[in-house]
Amino acid sequence: MIIEYVGQSIRQVIADMRERRYENEGIGSSYLFRVDQDTIIDATKCGNLARFINHSCNPNCYAKIITVEAQKKIVIYSRQPIDVNEEITYDYKFPIEDEKIPCLCAAENCRGTLN
Repeated sequence: MIIEYVGQSIRQVIADMRERRYENEGIGSSYLFRVDQDTIIDATKCGNLARFINHSCNPNCYAKIITVEAQKKIVIYSRQPIDVNEEITYDYKFPIEDEKIPCLCAAENCRGTLN
């Protein structure tokens, strides 16, 4: 285990409203991570360092939803030993959409888009 992805637990309706508000406020990035069909963790304004972990098509970590005392948590685990100063990355696994988000990971097996 490397770190838990923490933030405010919100419903999809609230996440949609916040995403629009963040765009209107000029916040360049929002940090919304889906836990399940109903729940999203919003780390945009009250998260920890986990929100800054970048995507890679060839990641050295993975995200896993676990349950602790009846509460779902997002935890980042390593896939392999990680060297000092090596960047920590995981695959965001965004759903496929028509409007593509370019991937800049530069991995040898890069898919070209995040979605």
